[in-house]
Amino acid sequence: MFKIVDKKQLNSSVTSLTFDAPFIAKKVKPGQFVIIRIDEKGERIPLTVSDFNSDNGTLTVVVQAIGFTTKKLTALNVGDSVLDLVGPLGLPTEFGAPKKAIVIGGGVGCAIAYPQAKYLHSIGVDVTVIAGFRSKDIVILEDEMKAVSNAYFVTTDDGSYGRKGLVTEVLSELLNKGSYDLVIAIGPVPMMKFVSLTTKPFGTKTIVSLNPIMIDGTGMCGGCRVNVGGETKFACVDGPDFDGHLVDFDELMRRNSFYKQEETHKCRLGDNK
Repeated sequence: MFKIVDKKQLNSSVTSLTFDAPFIAKKVKPGQFVIIRIDEKGERIPLTVSDFNSDNGTLTVVVQAIGFTTKKLTALNVGDSVLDLVGPLGLPTEFGAPKKAIVIGGGVGCAIAYPQAKYLHSIGVDVTVIAGFRSKDIVILEDEMKAVSNAYFVTTDDGSYGRKGLVTEVLSELLNKGSYDLVIAIGPVPMMKFVSLTTKPFGTKTIVSLNPIMIDGTGMCGGCRVNVGGETKFACVDGPDFDGHLVDFDELMRRNSFYKQEETHKCRLGDNK
């Protein structure tokens, strides 16, 4: 059993949960994920680690309450426990040796982009963060992102906060003004696709964190397969980070939509319980 030791509501649908998990906290690195099962009848859900502290043995995940299981998970409180928390899974991010980097988070993807920016900032990299949201009311982790970046930009689709527009507009301006060694983009698949298209003409190394449908998290089921550079990769064991210039994002979007009807049906069943 893994006990919840801290809980924070980041916006109306996004919750930060910190677990007591000392063995995982000692080994996890930025980019890796865990799989959580609430109880013996629950489904296994993959969640990228948003933060961790190897000294006190805790790790944090950020959960958006969308379906039955995520709503059940975010309804838990400090002192409650989940049955399983498996990890760290996946490969850590390979940053190389950048001097200047741009870290981009879209929506709840900012929770996954945060440990990337935090690590880069901790080793002396000049970090610029671009955070994109639909509107002001769903902005998350702004103070945390500012604390680990040299420059911070926020965009909203409706212009209710920060700059109105897309993260790619800010990204394009930055790339045209200066030279960057690395761009990391984490968020909705279309956002990562267009970030990669924006950086490609500049030849800037671009890392994206993919979120295909995942079942076992160990490479056995093949459900999380993605096409990268014309080769089939499994996000759970070969990723979740990949070269954004090589990912077939259109295929990824098609695969992610395969079970929309079943997911909607499950959400409705859960809401009626």
